[in-house]
Amino acid sequence: MNDTFYKKLANGVRIVLRHRSSAVTYVGVMVGSGTRDEQQDESGLAHYIEHCVFKGCRHSSTSAPSIGSPSVRRRLAVGKDTVLTAKDIIDKVEGVGGEINAYTTKEETTFYAATQKSHWRKTLTLIADMIQRPTFPKEETDKEVGVILDEIDSYEDSPSELIYDDFENLIFQGHHLANPILGTKKSVRAISKKKSTALAFMTRQYRPERMVVFVQGDVAAEQVFKTVDQLFGHLCNEQGKTDATPRQTPAANSAQTAVYKKHTHQVHVMLGGRAYPIGHEKQLTLYLLNNILGGGSMSSRLNMQLREKRGLVYTIESQYTPLSDSGYWSVYFASDAKDKDTCISLIKKQLQLLCTKPLSPHQLKQALQQLHGQMAISAENQENNVLAMAKLMLYHNCAPHWEDTFQKIAELTPEDLVNVAREIFCESNISVLSYE
Repeated sequence: MNDTFYKKLANGVRIVLRHRSSAVTYVGVMVGSGTRDEQQDESGLAHYIEHCVFKGCRHSSTSAPSIGSPSVRRRLAVGKDTVLTAKDIIDKVEGVGGEINAYTTKEETTFYAATQKSHWRKTLTLIADMIQRPTFPKEETDKEVGVILDEIDSYEDSPSELIYDDFENLIFQGHHLANPILGTKKSVRAISKKKSTALAFMTRQYRPERMVVFVQGDVAAEQVFKTVDQLFGHLCNEQGKTDATPRQTPAANSAQTAVYKKHTHQVHVMLGGRAYPIGHEKQLTLYLLNNILGGGSMSSRLNMQLREKRGLVYTIESQYTPLSDSGYWSVYFASDAKDKDTCISLIKKQLQLLCTKPLSPHQLKQALQQLHGQMAISAENQENNVLAMAKLMLYHNCAPHWEDTFQKIAELTPEDLVNVAREIFCESNISVLSYE
């Protein structure tokens, strides 16, 4: 399927375009920088920047000259910047019916938008201005700090979400991967006092070799490559001349057990441990194993055993989260306090079965058939599709279709699954965190 096009600019910026016959075009920039790249006094800074670049930026003469109203183009022609407010940024996208968004993870910060095909260049130009020339106006960023503090409160009031942060802190303790994405109230207030703090981080981390510009829609490759070169080609690649702190791979650790007193109505429990990084030869094997164990279907082994058969939980799910140089797997559930130990015992029993009892040919066929359908349905969600494409490009320099990925999974054998289960689901790799 020859519908995906790639290019790398001289400064290291990578471009991926997937052609789709659609009236809607997705555009965006994924930066390989996130929470783990913050220094000790910068907790929450990557997320703060993601919020606050929306508060204002400069639209400069380095932008594509065909963008904007005639009056704007005249100002650009004489090399003057146009300052865009938060309202201007919203209006430029939502005023023509588009949607703009962003998110921060431990390792990436992503800015993207969906818009009508005729507005894709204008929208990508706006995103380029936001991340290259943010103004961080104090009055607006002070208001946004209040929004972030409310977000922290909301997060702390939701044990089913907060436990993921605390579990990462448990298994990556002492490493930057343990840092919470939102930061703390104290750290967010501190980093917001001077915009130079945010600008210094962006100068250090938003380097061209860490950027992937992505487009999906009915747009010609030549137009995309030319526009991205106009918008990003001038960025200076200073790799090797920067004070950016290199990422350190987290050291191996032993299984941990922790109980936090939260006084919640139910107990919330997460168990799991370290797993393979992105690109590992066994990544897809664990991906399939996780889907069998407690992935996104009601027929998963954990859901059938704990909810459908015994009615012990309302929610139980497993996840596998690969990172650039590490990763982890986890199982989350909430139950009555009296049922906690029973649930943990049943989960461990299912883990042990995967380690000791190979799937029959019929069971493997069923698991593959189910996963094939799930991947096909997921690929119909164009927003998820384009963000997955960008992440593949960031870490693999290519973005294969889901069908190609599934073909590799379909080659797995029951023995492959057992071997990975024994390596990952062993008792020595099971940490347990409880909210009680």
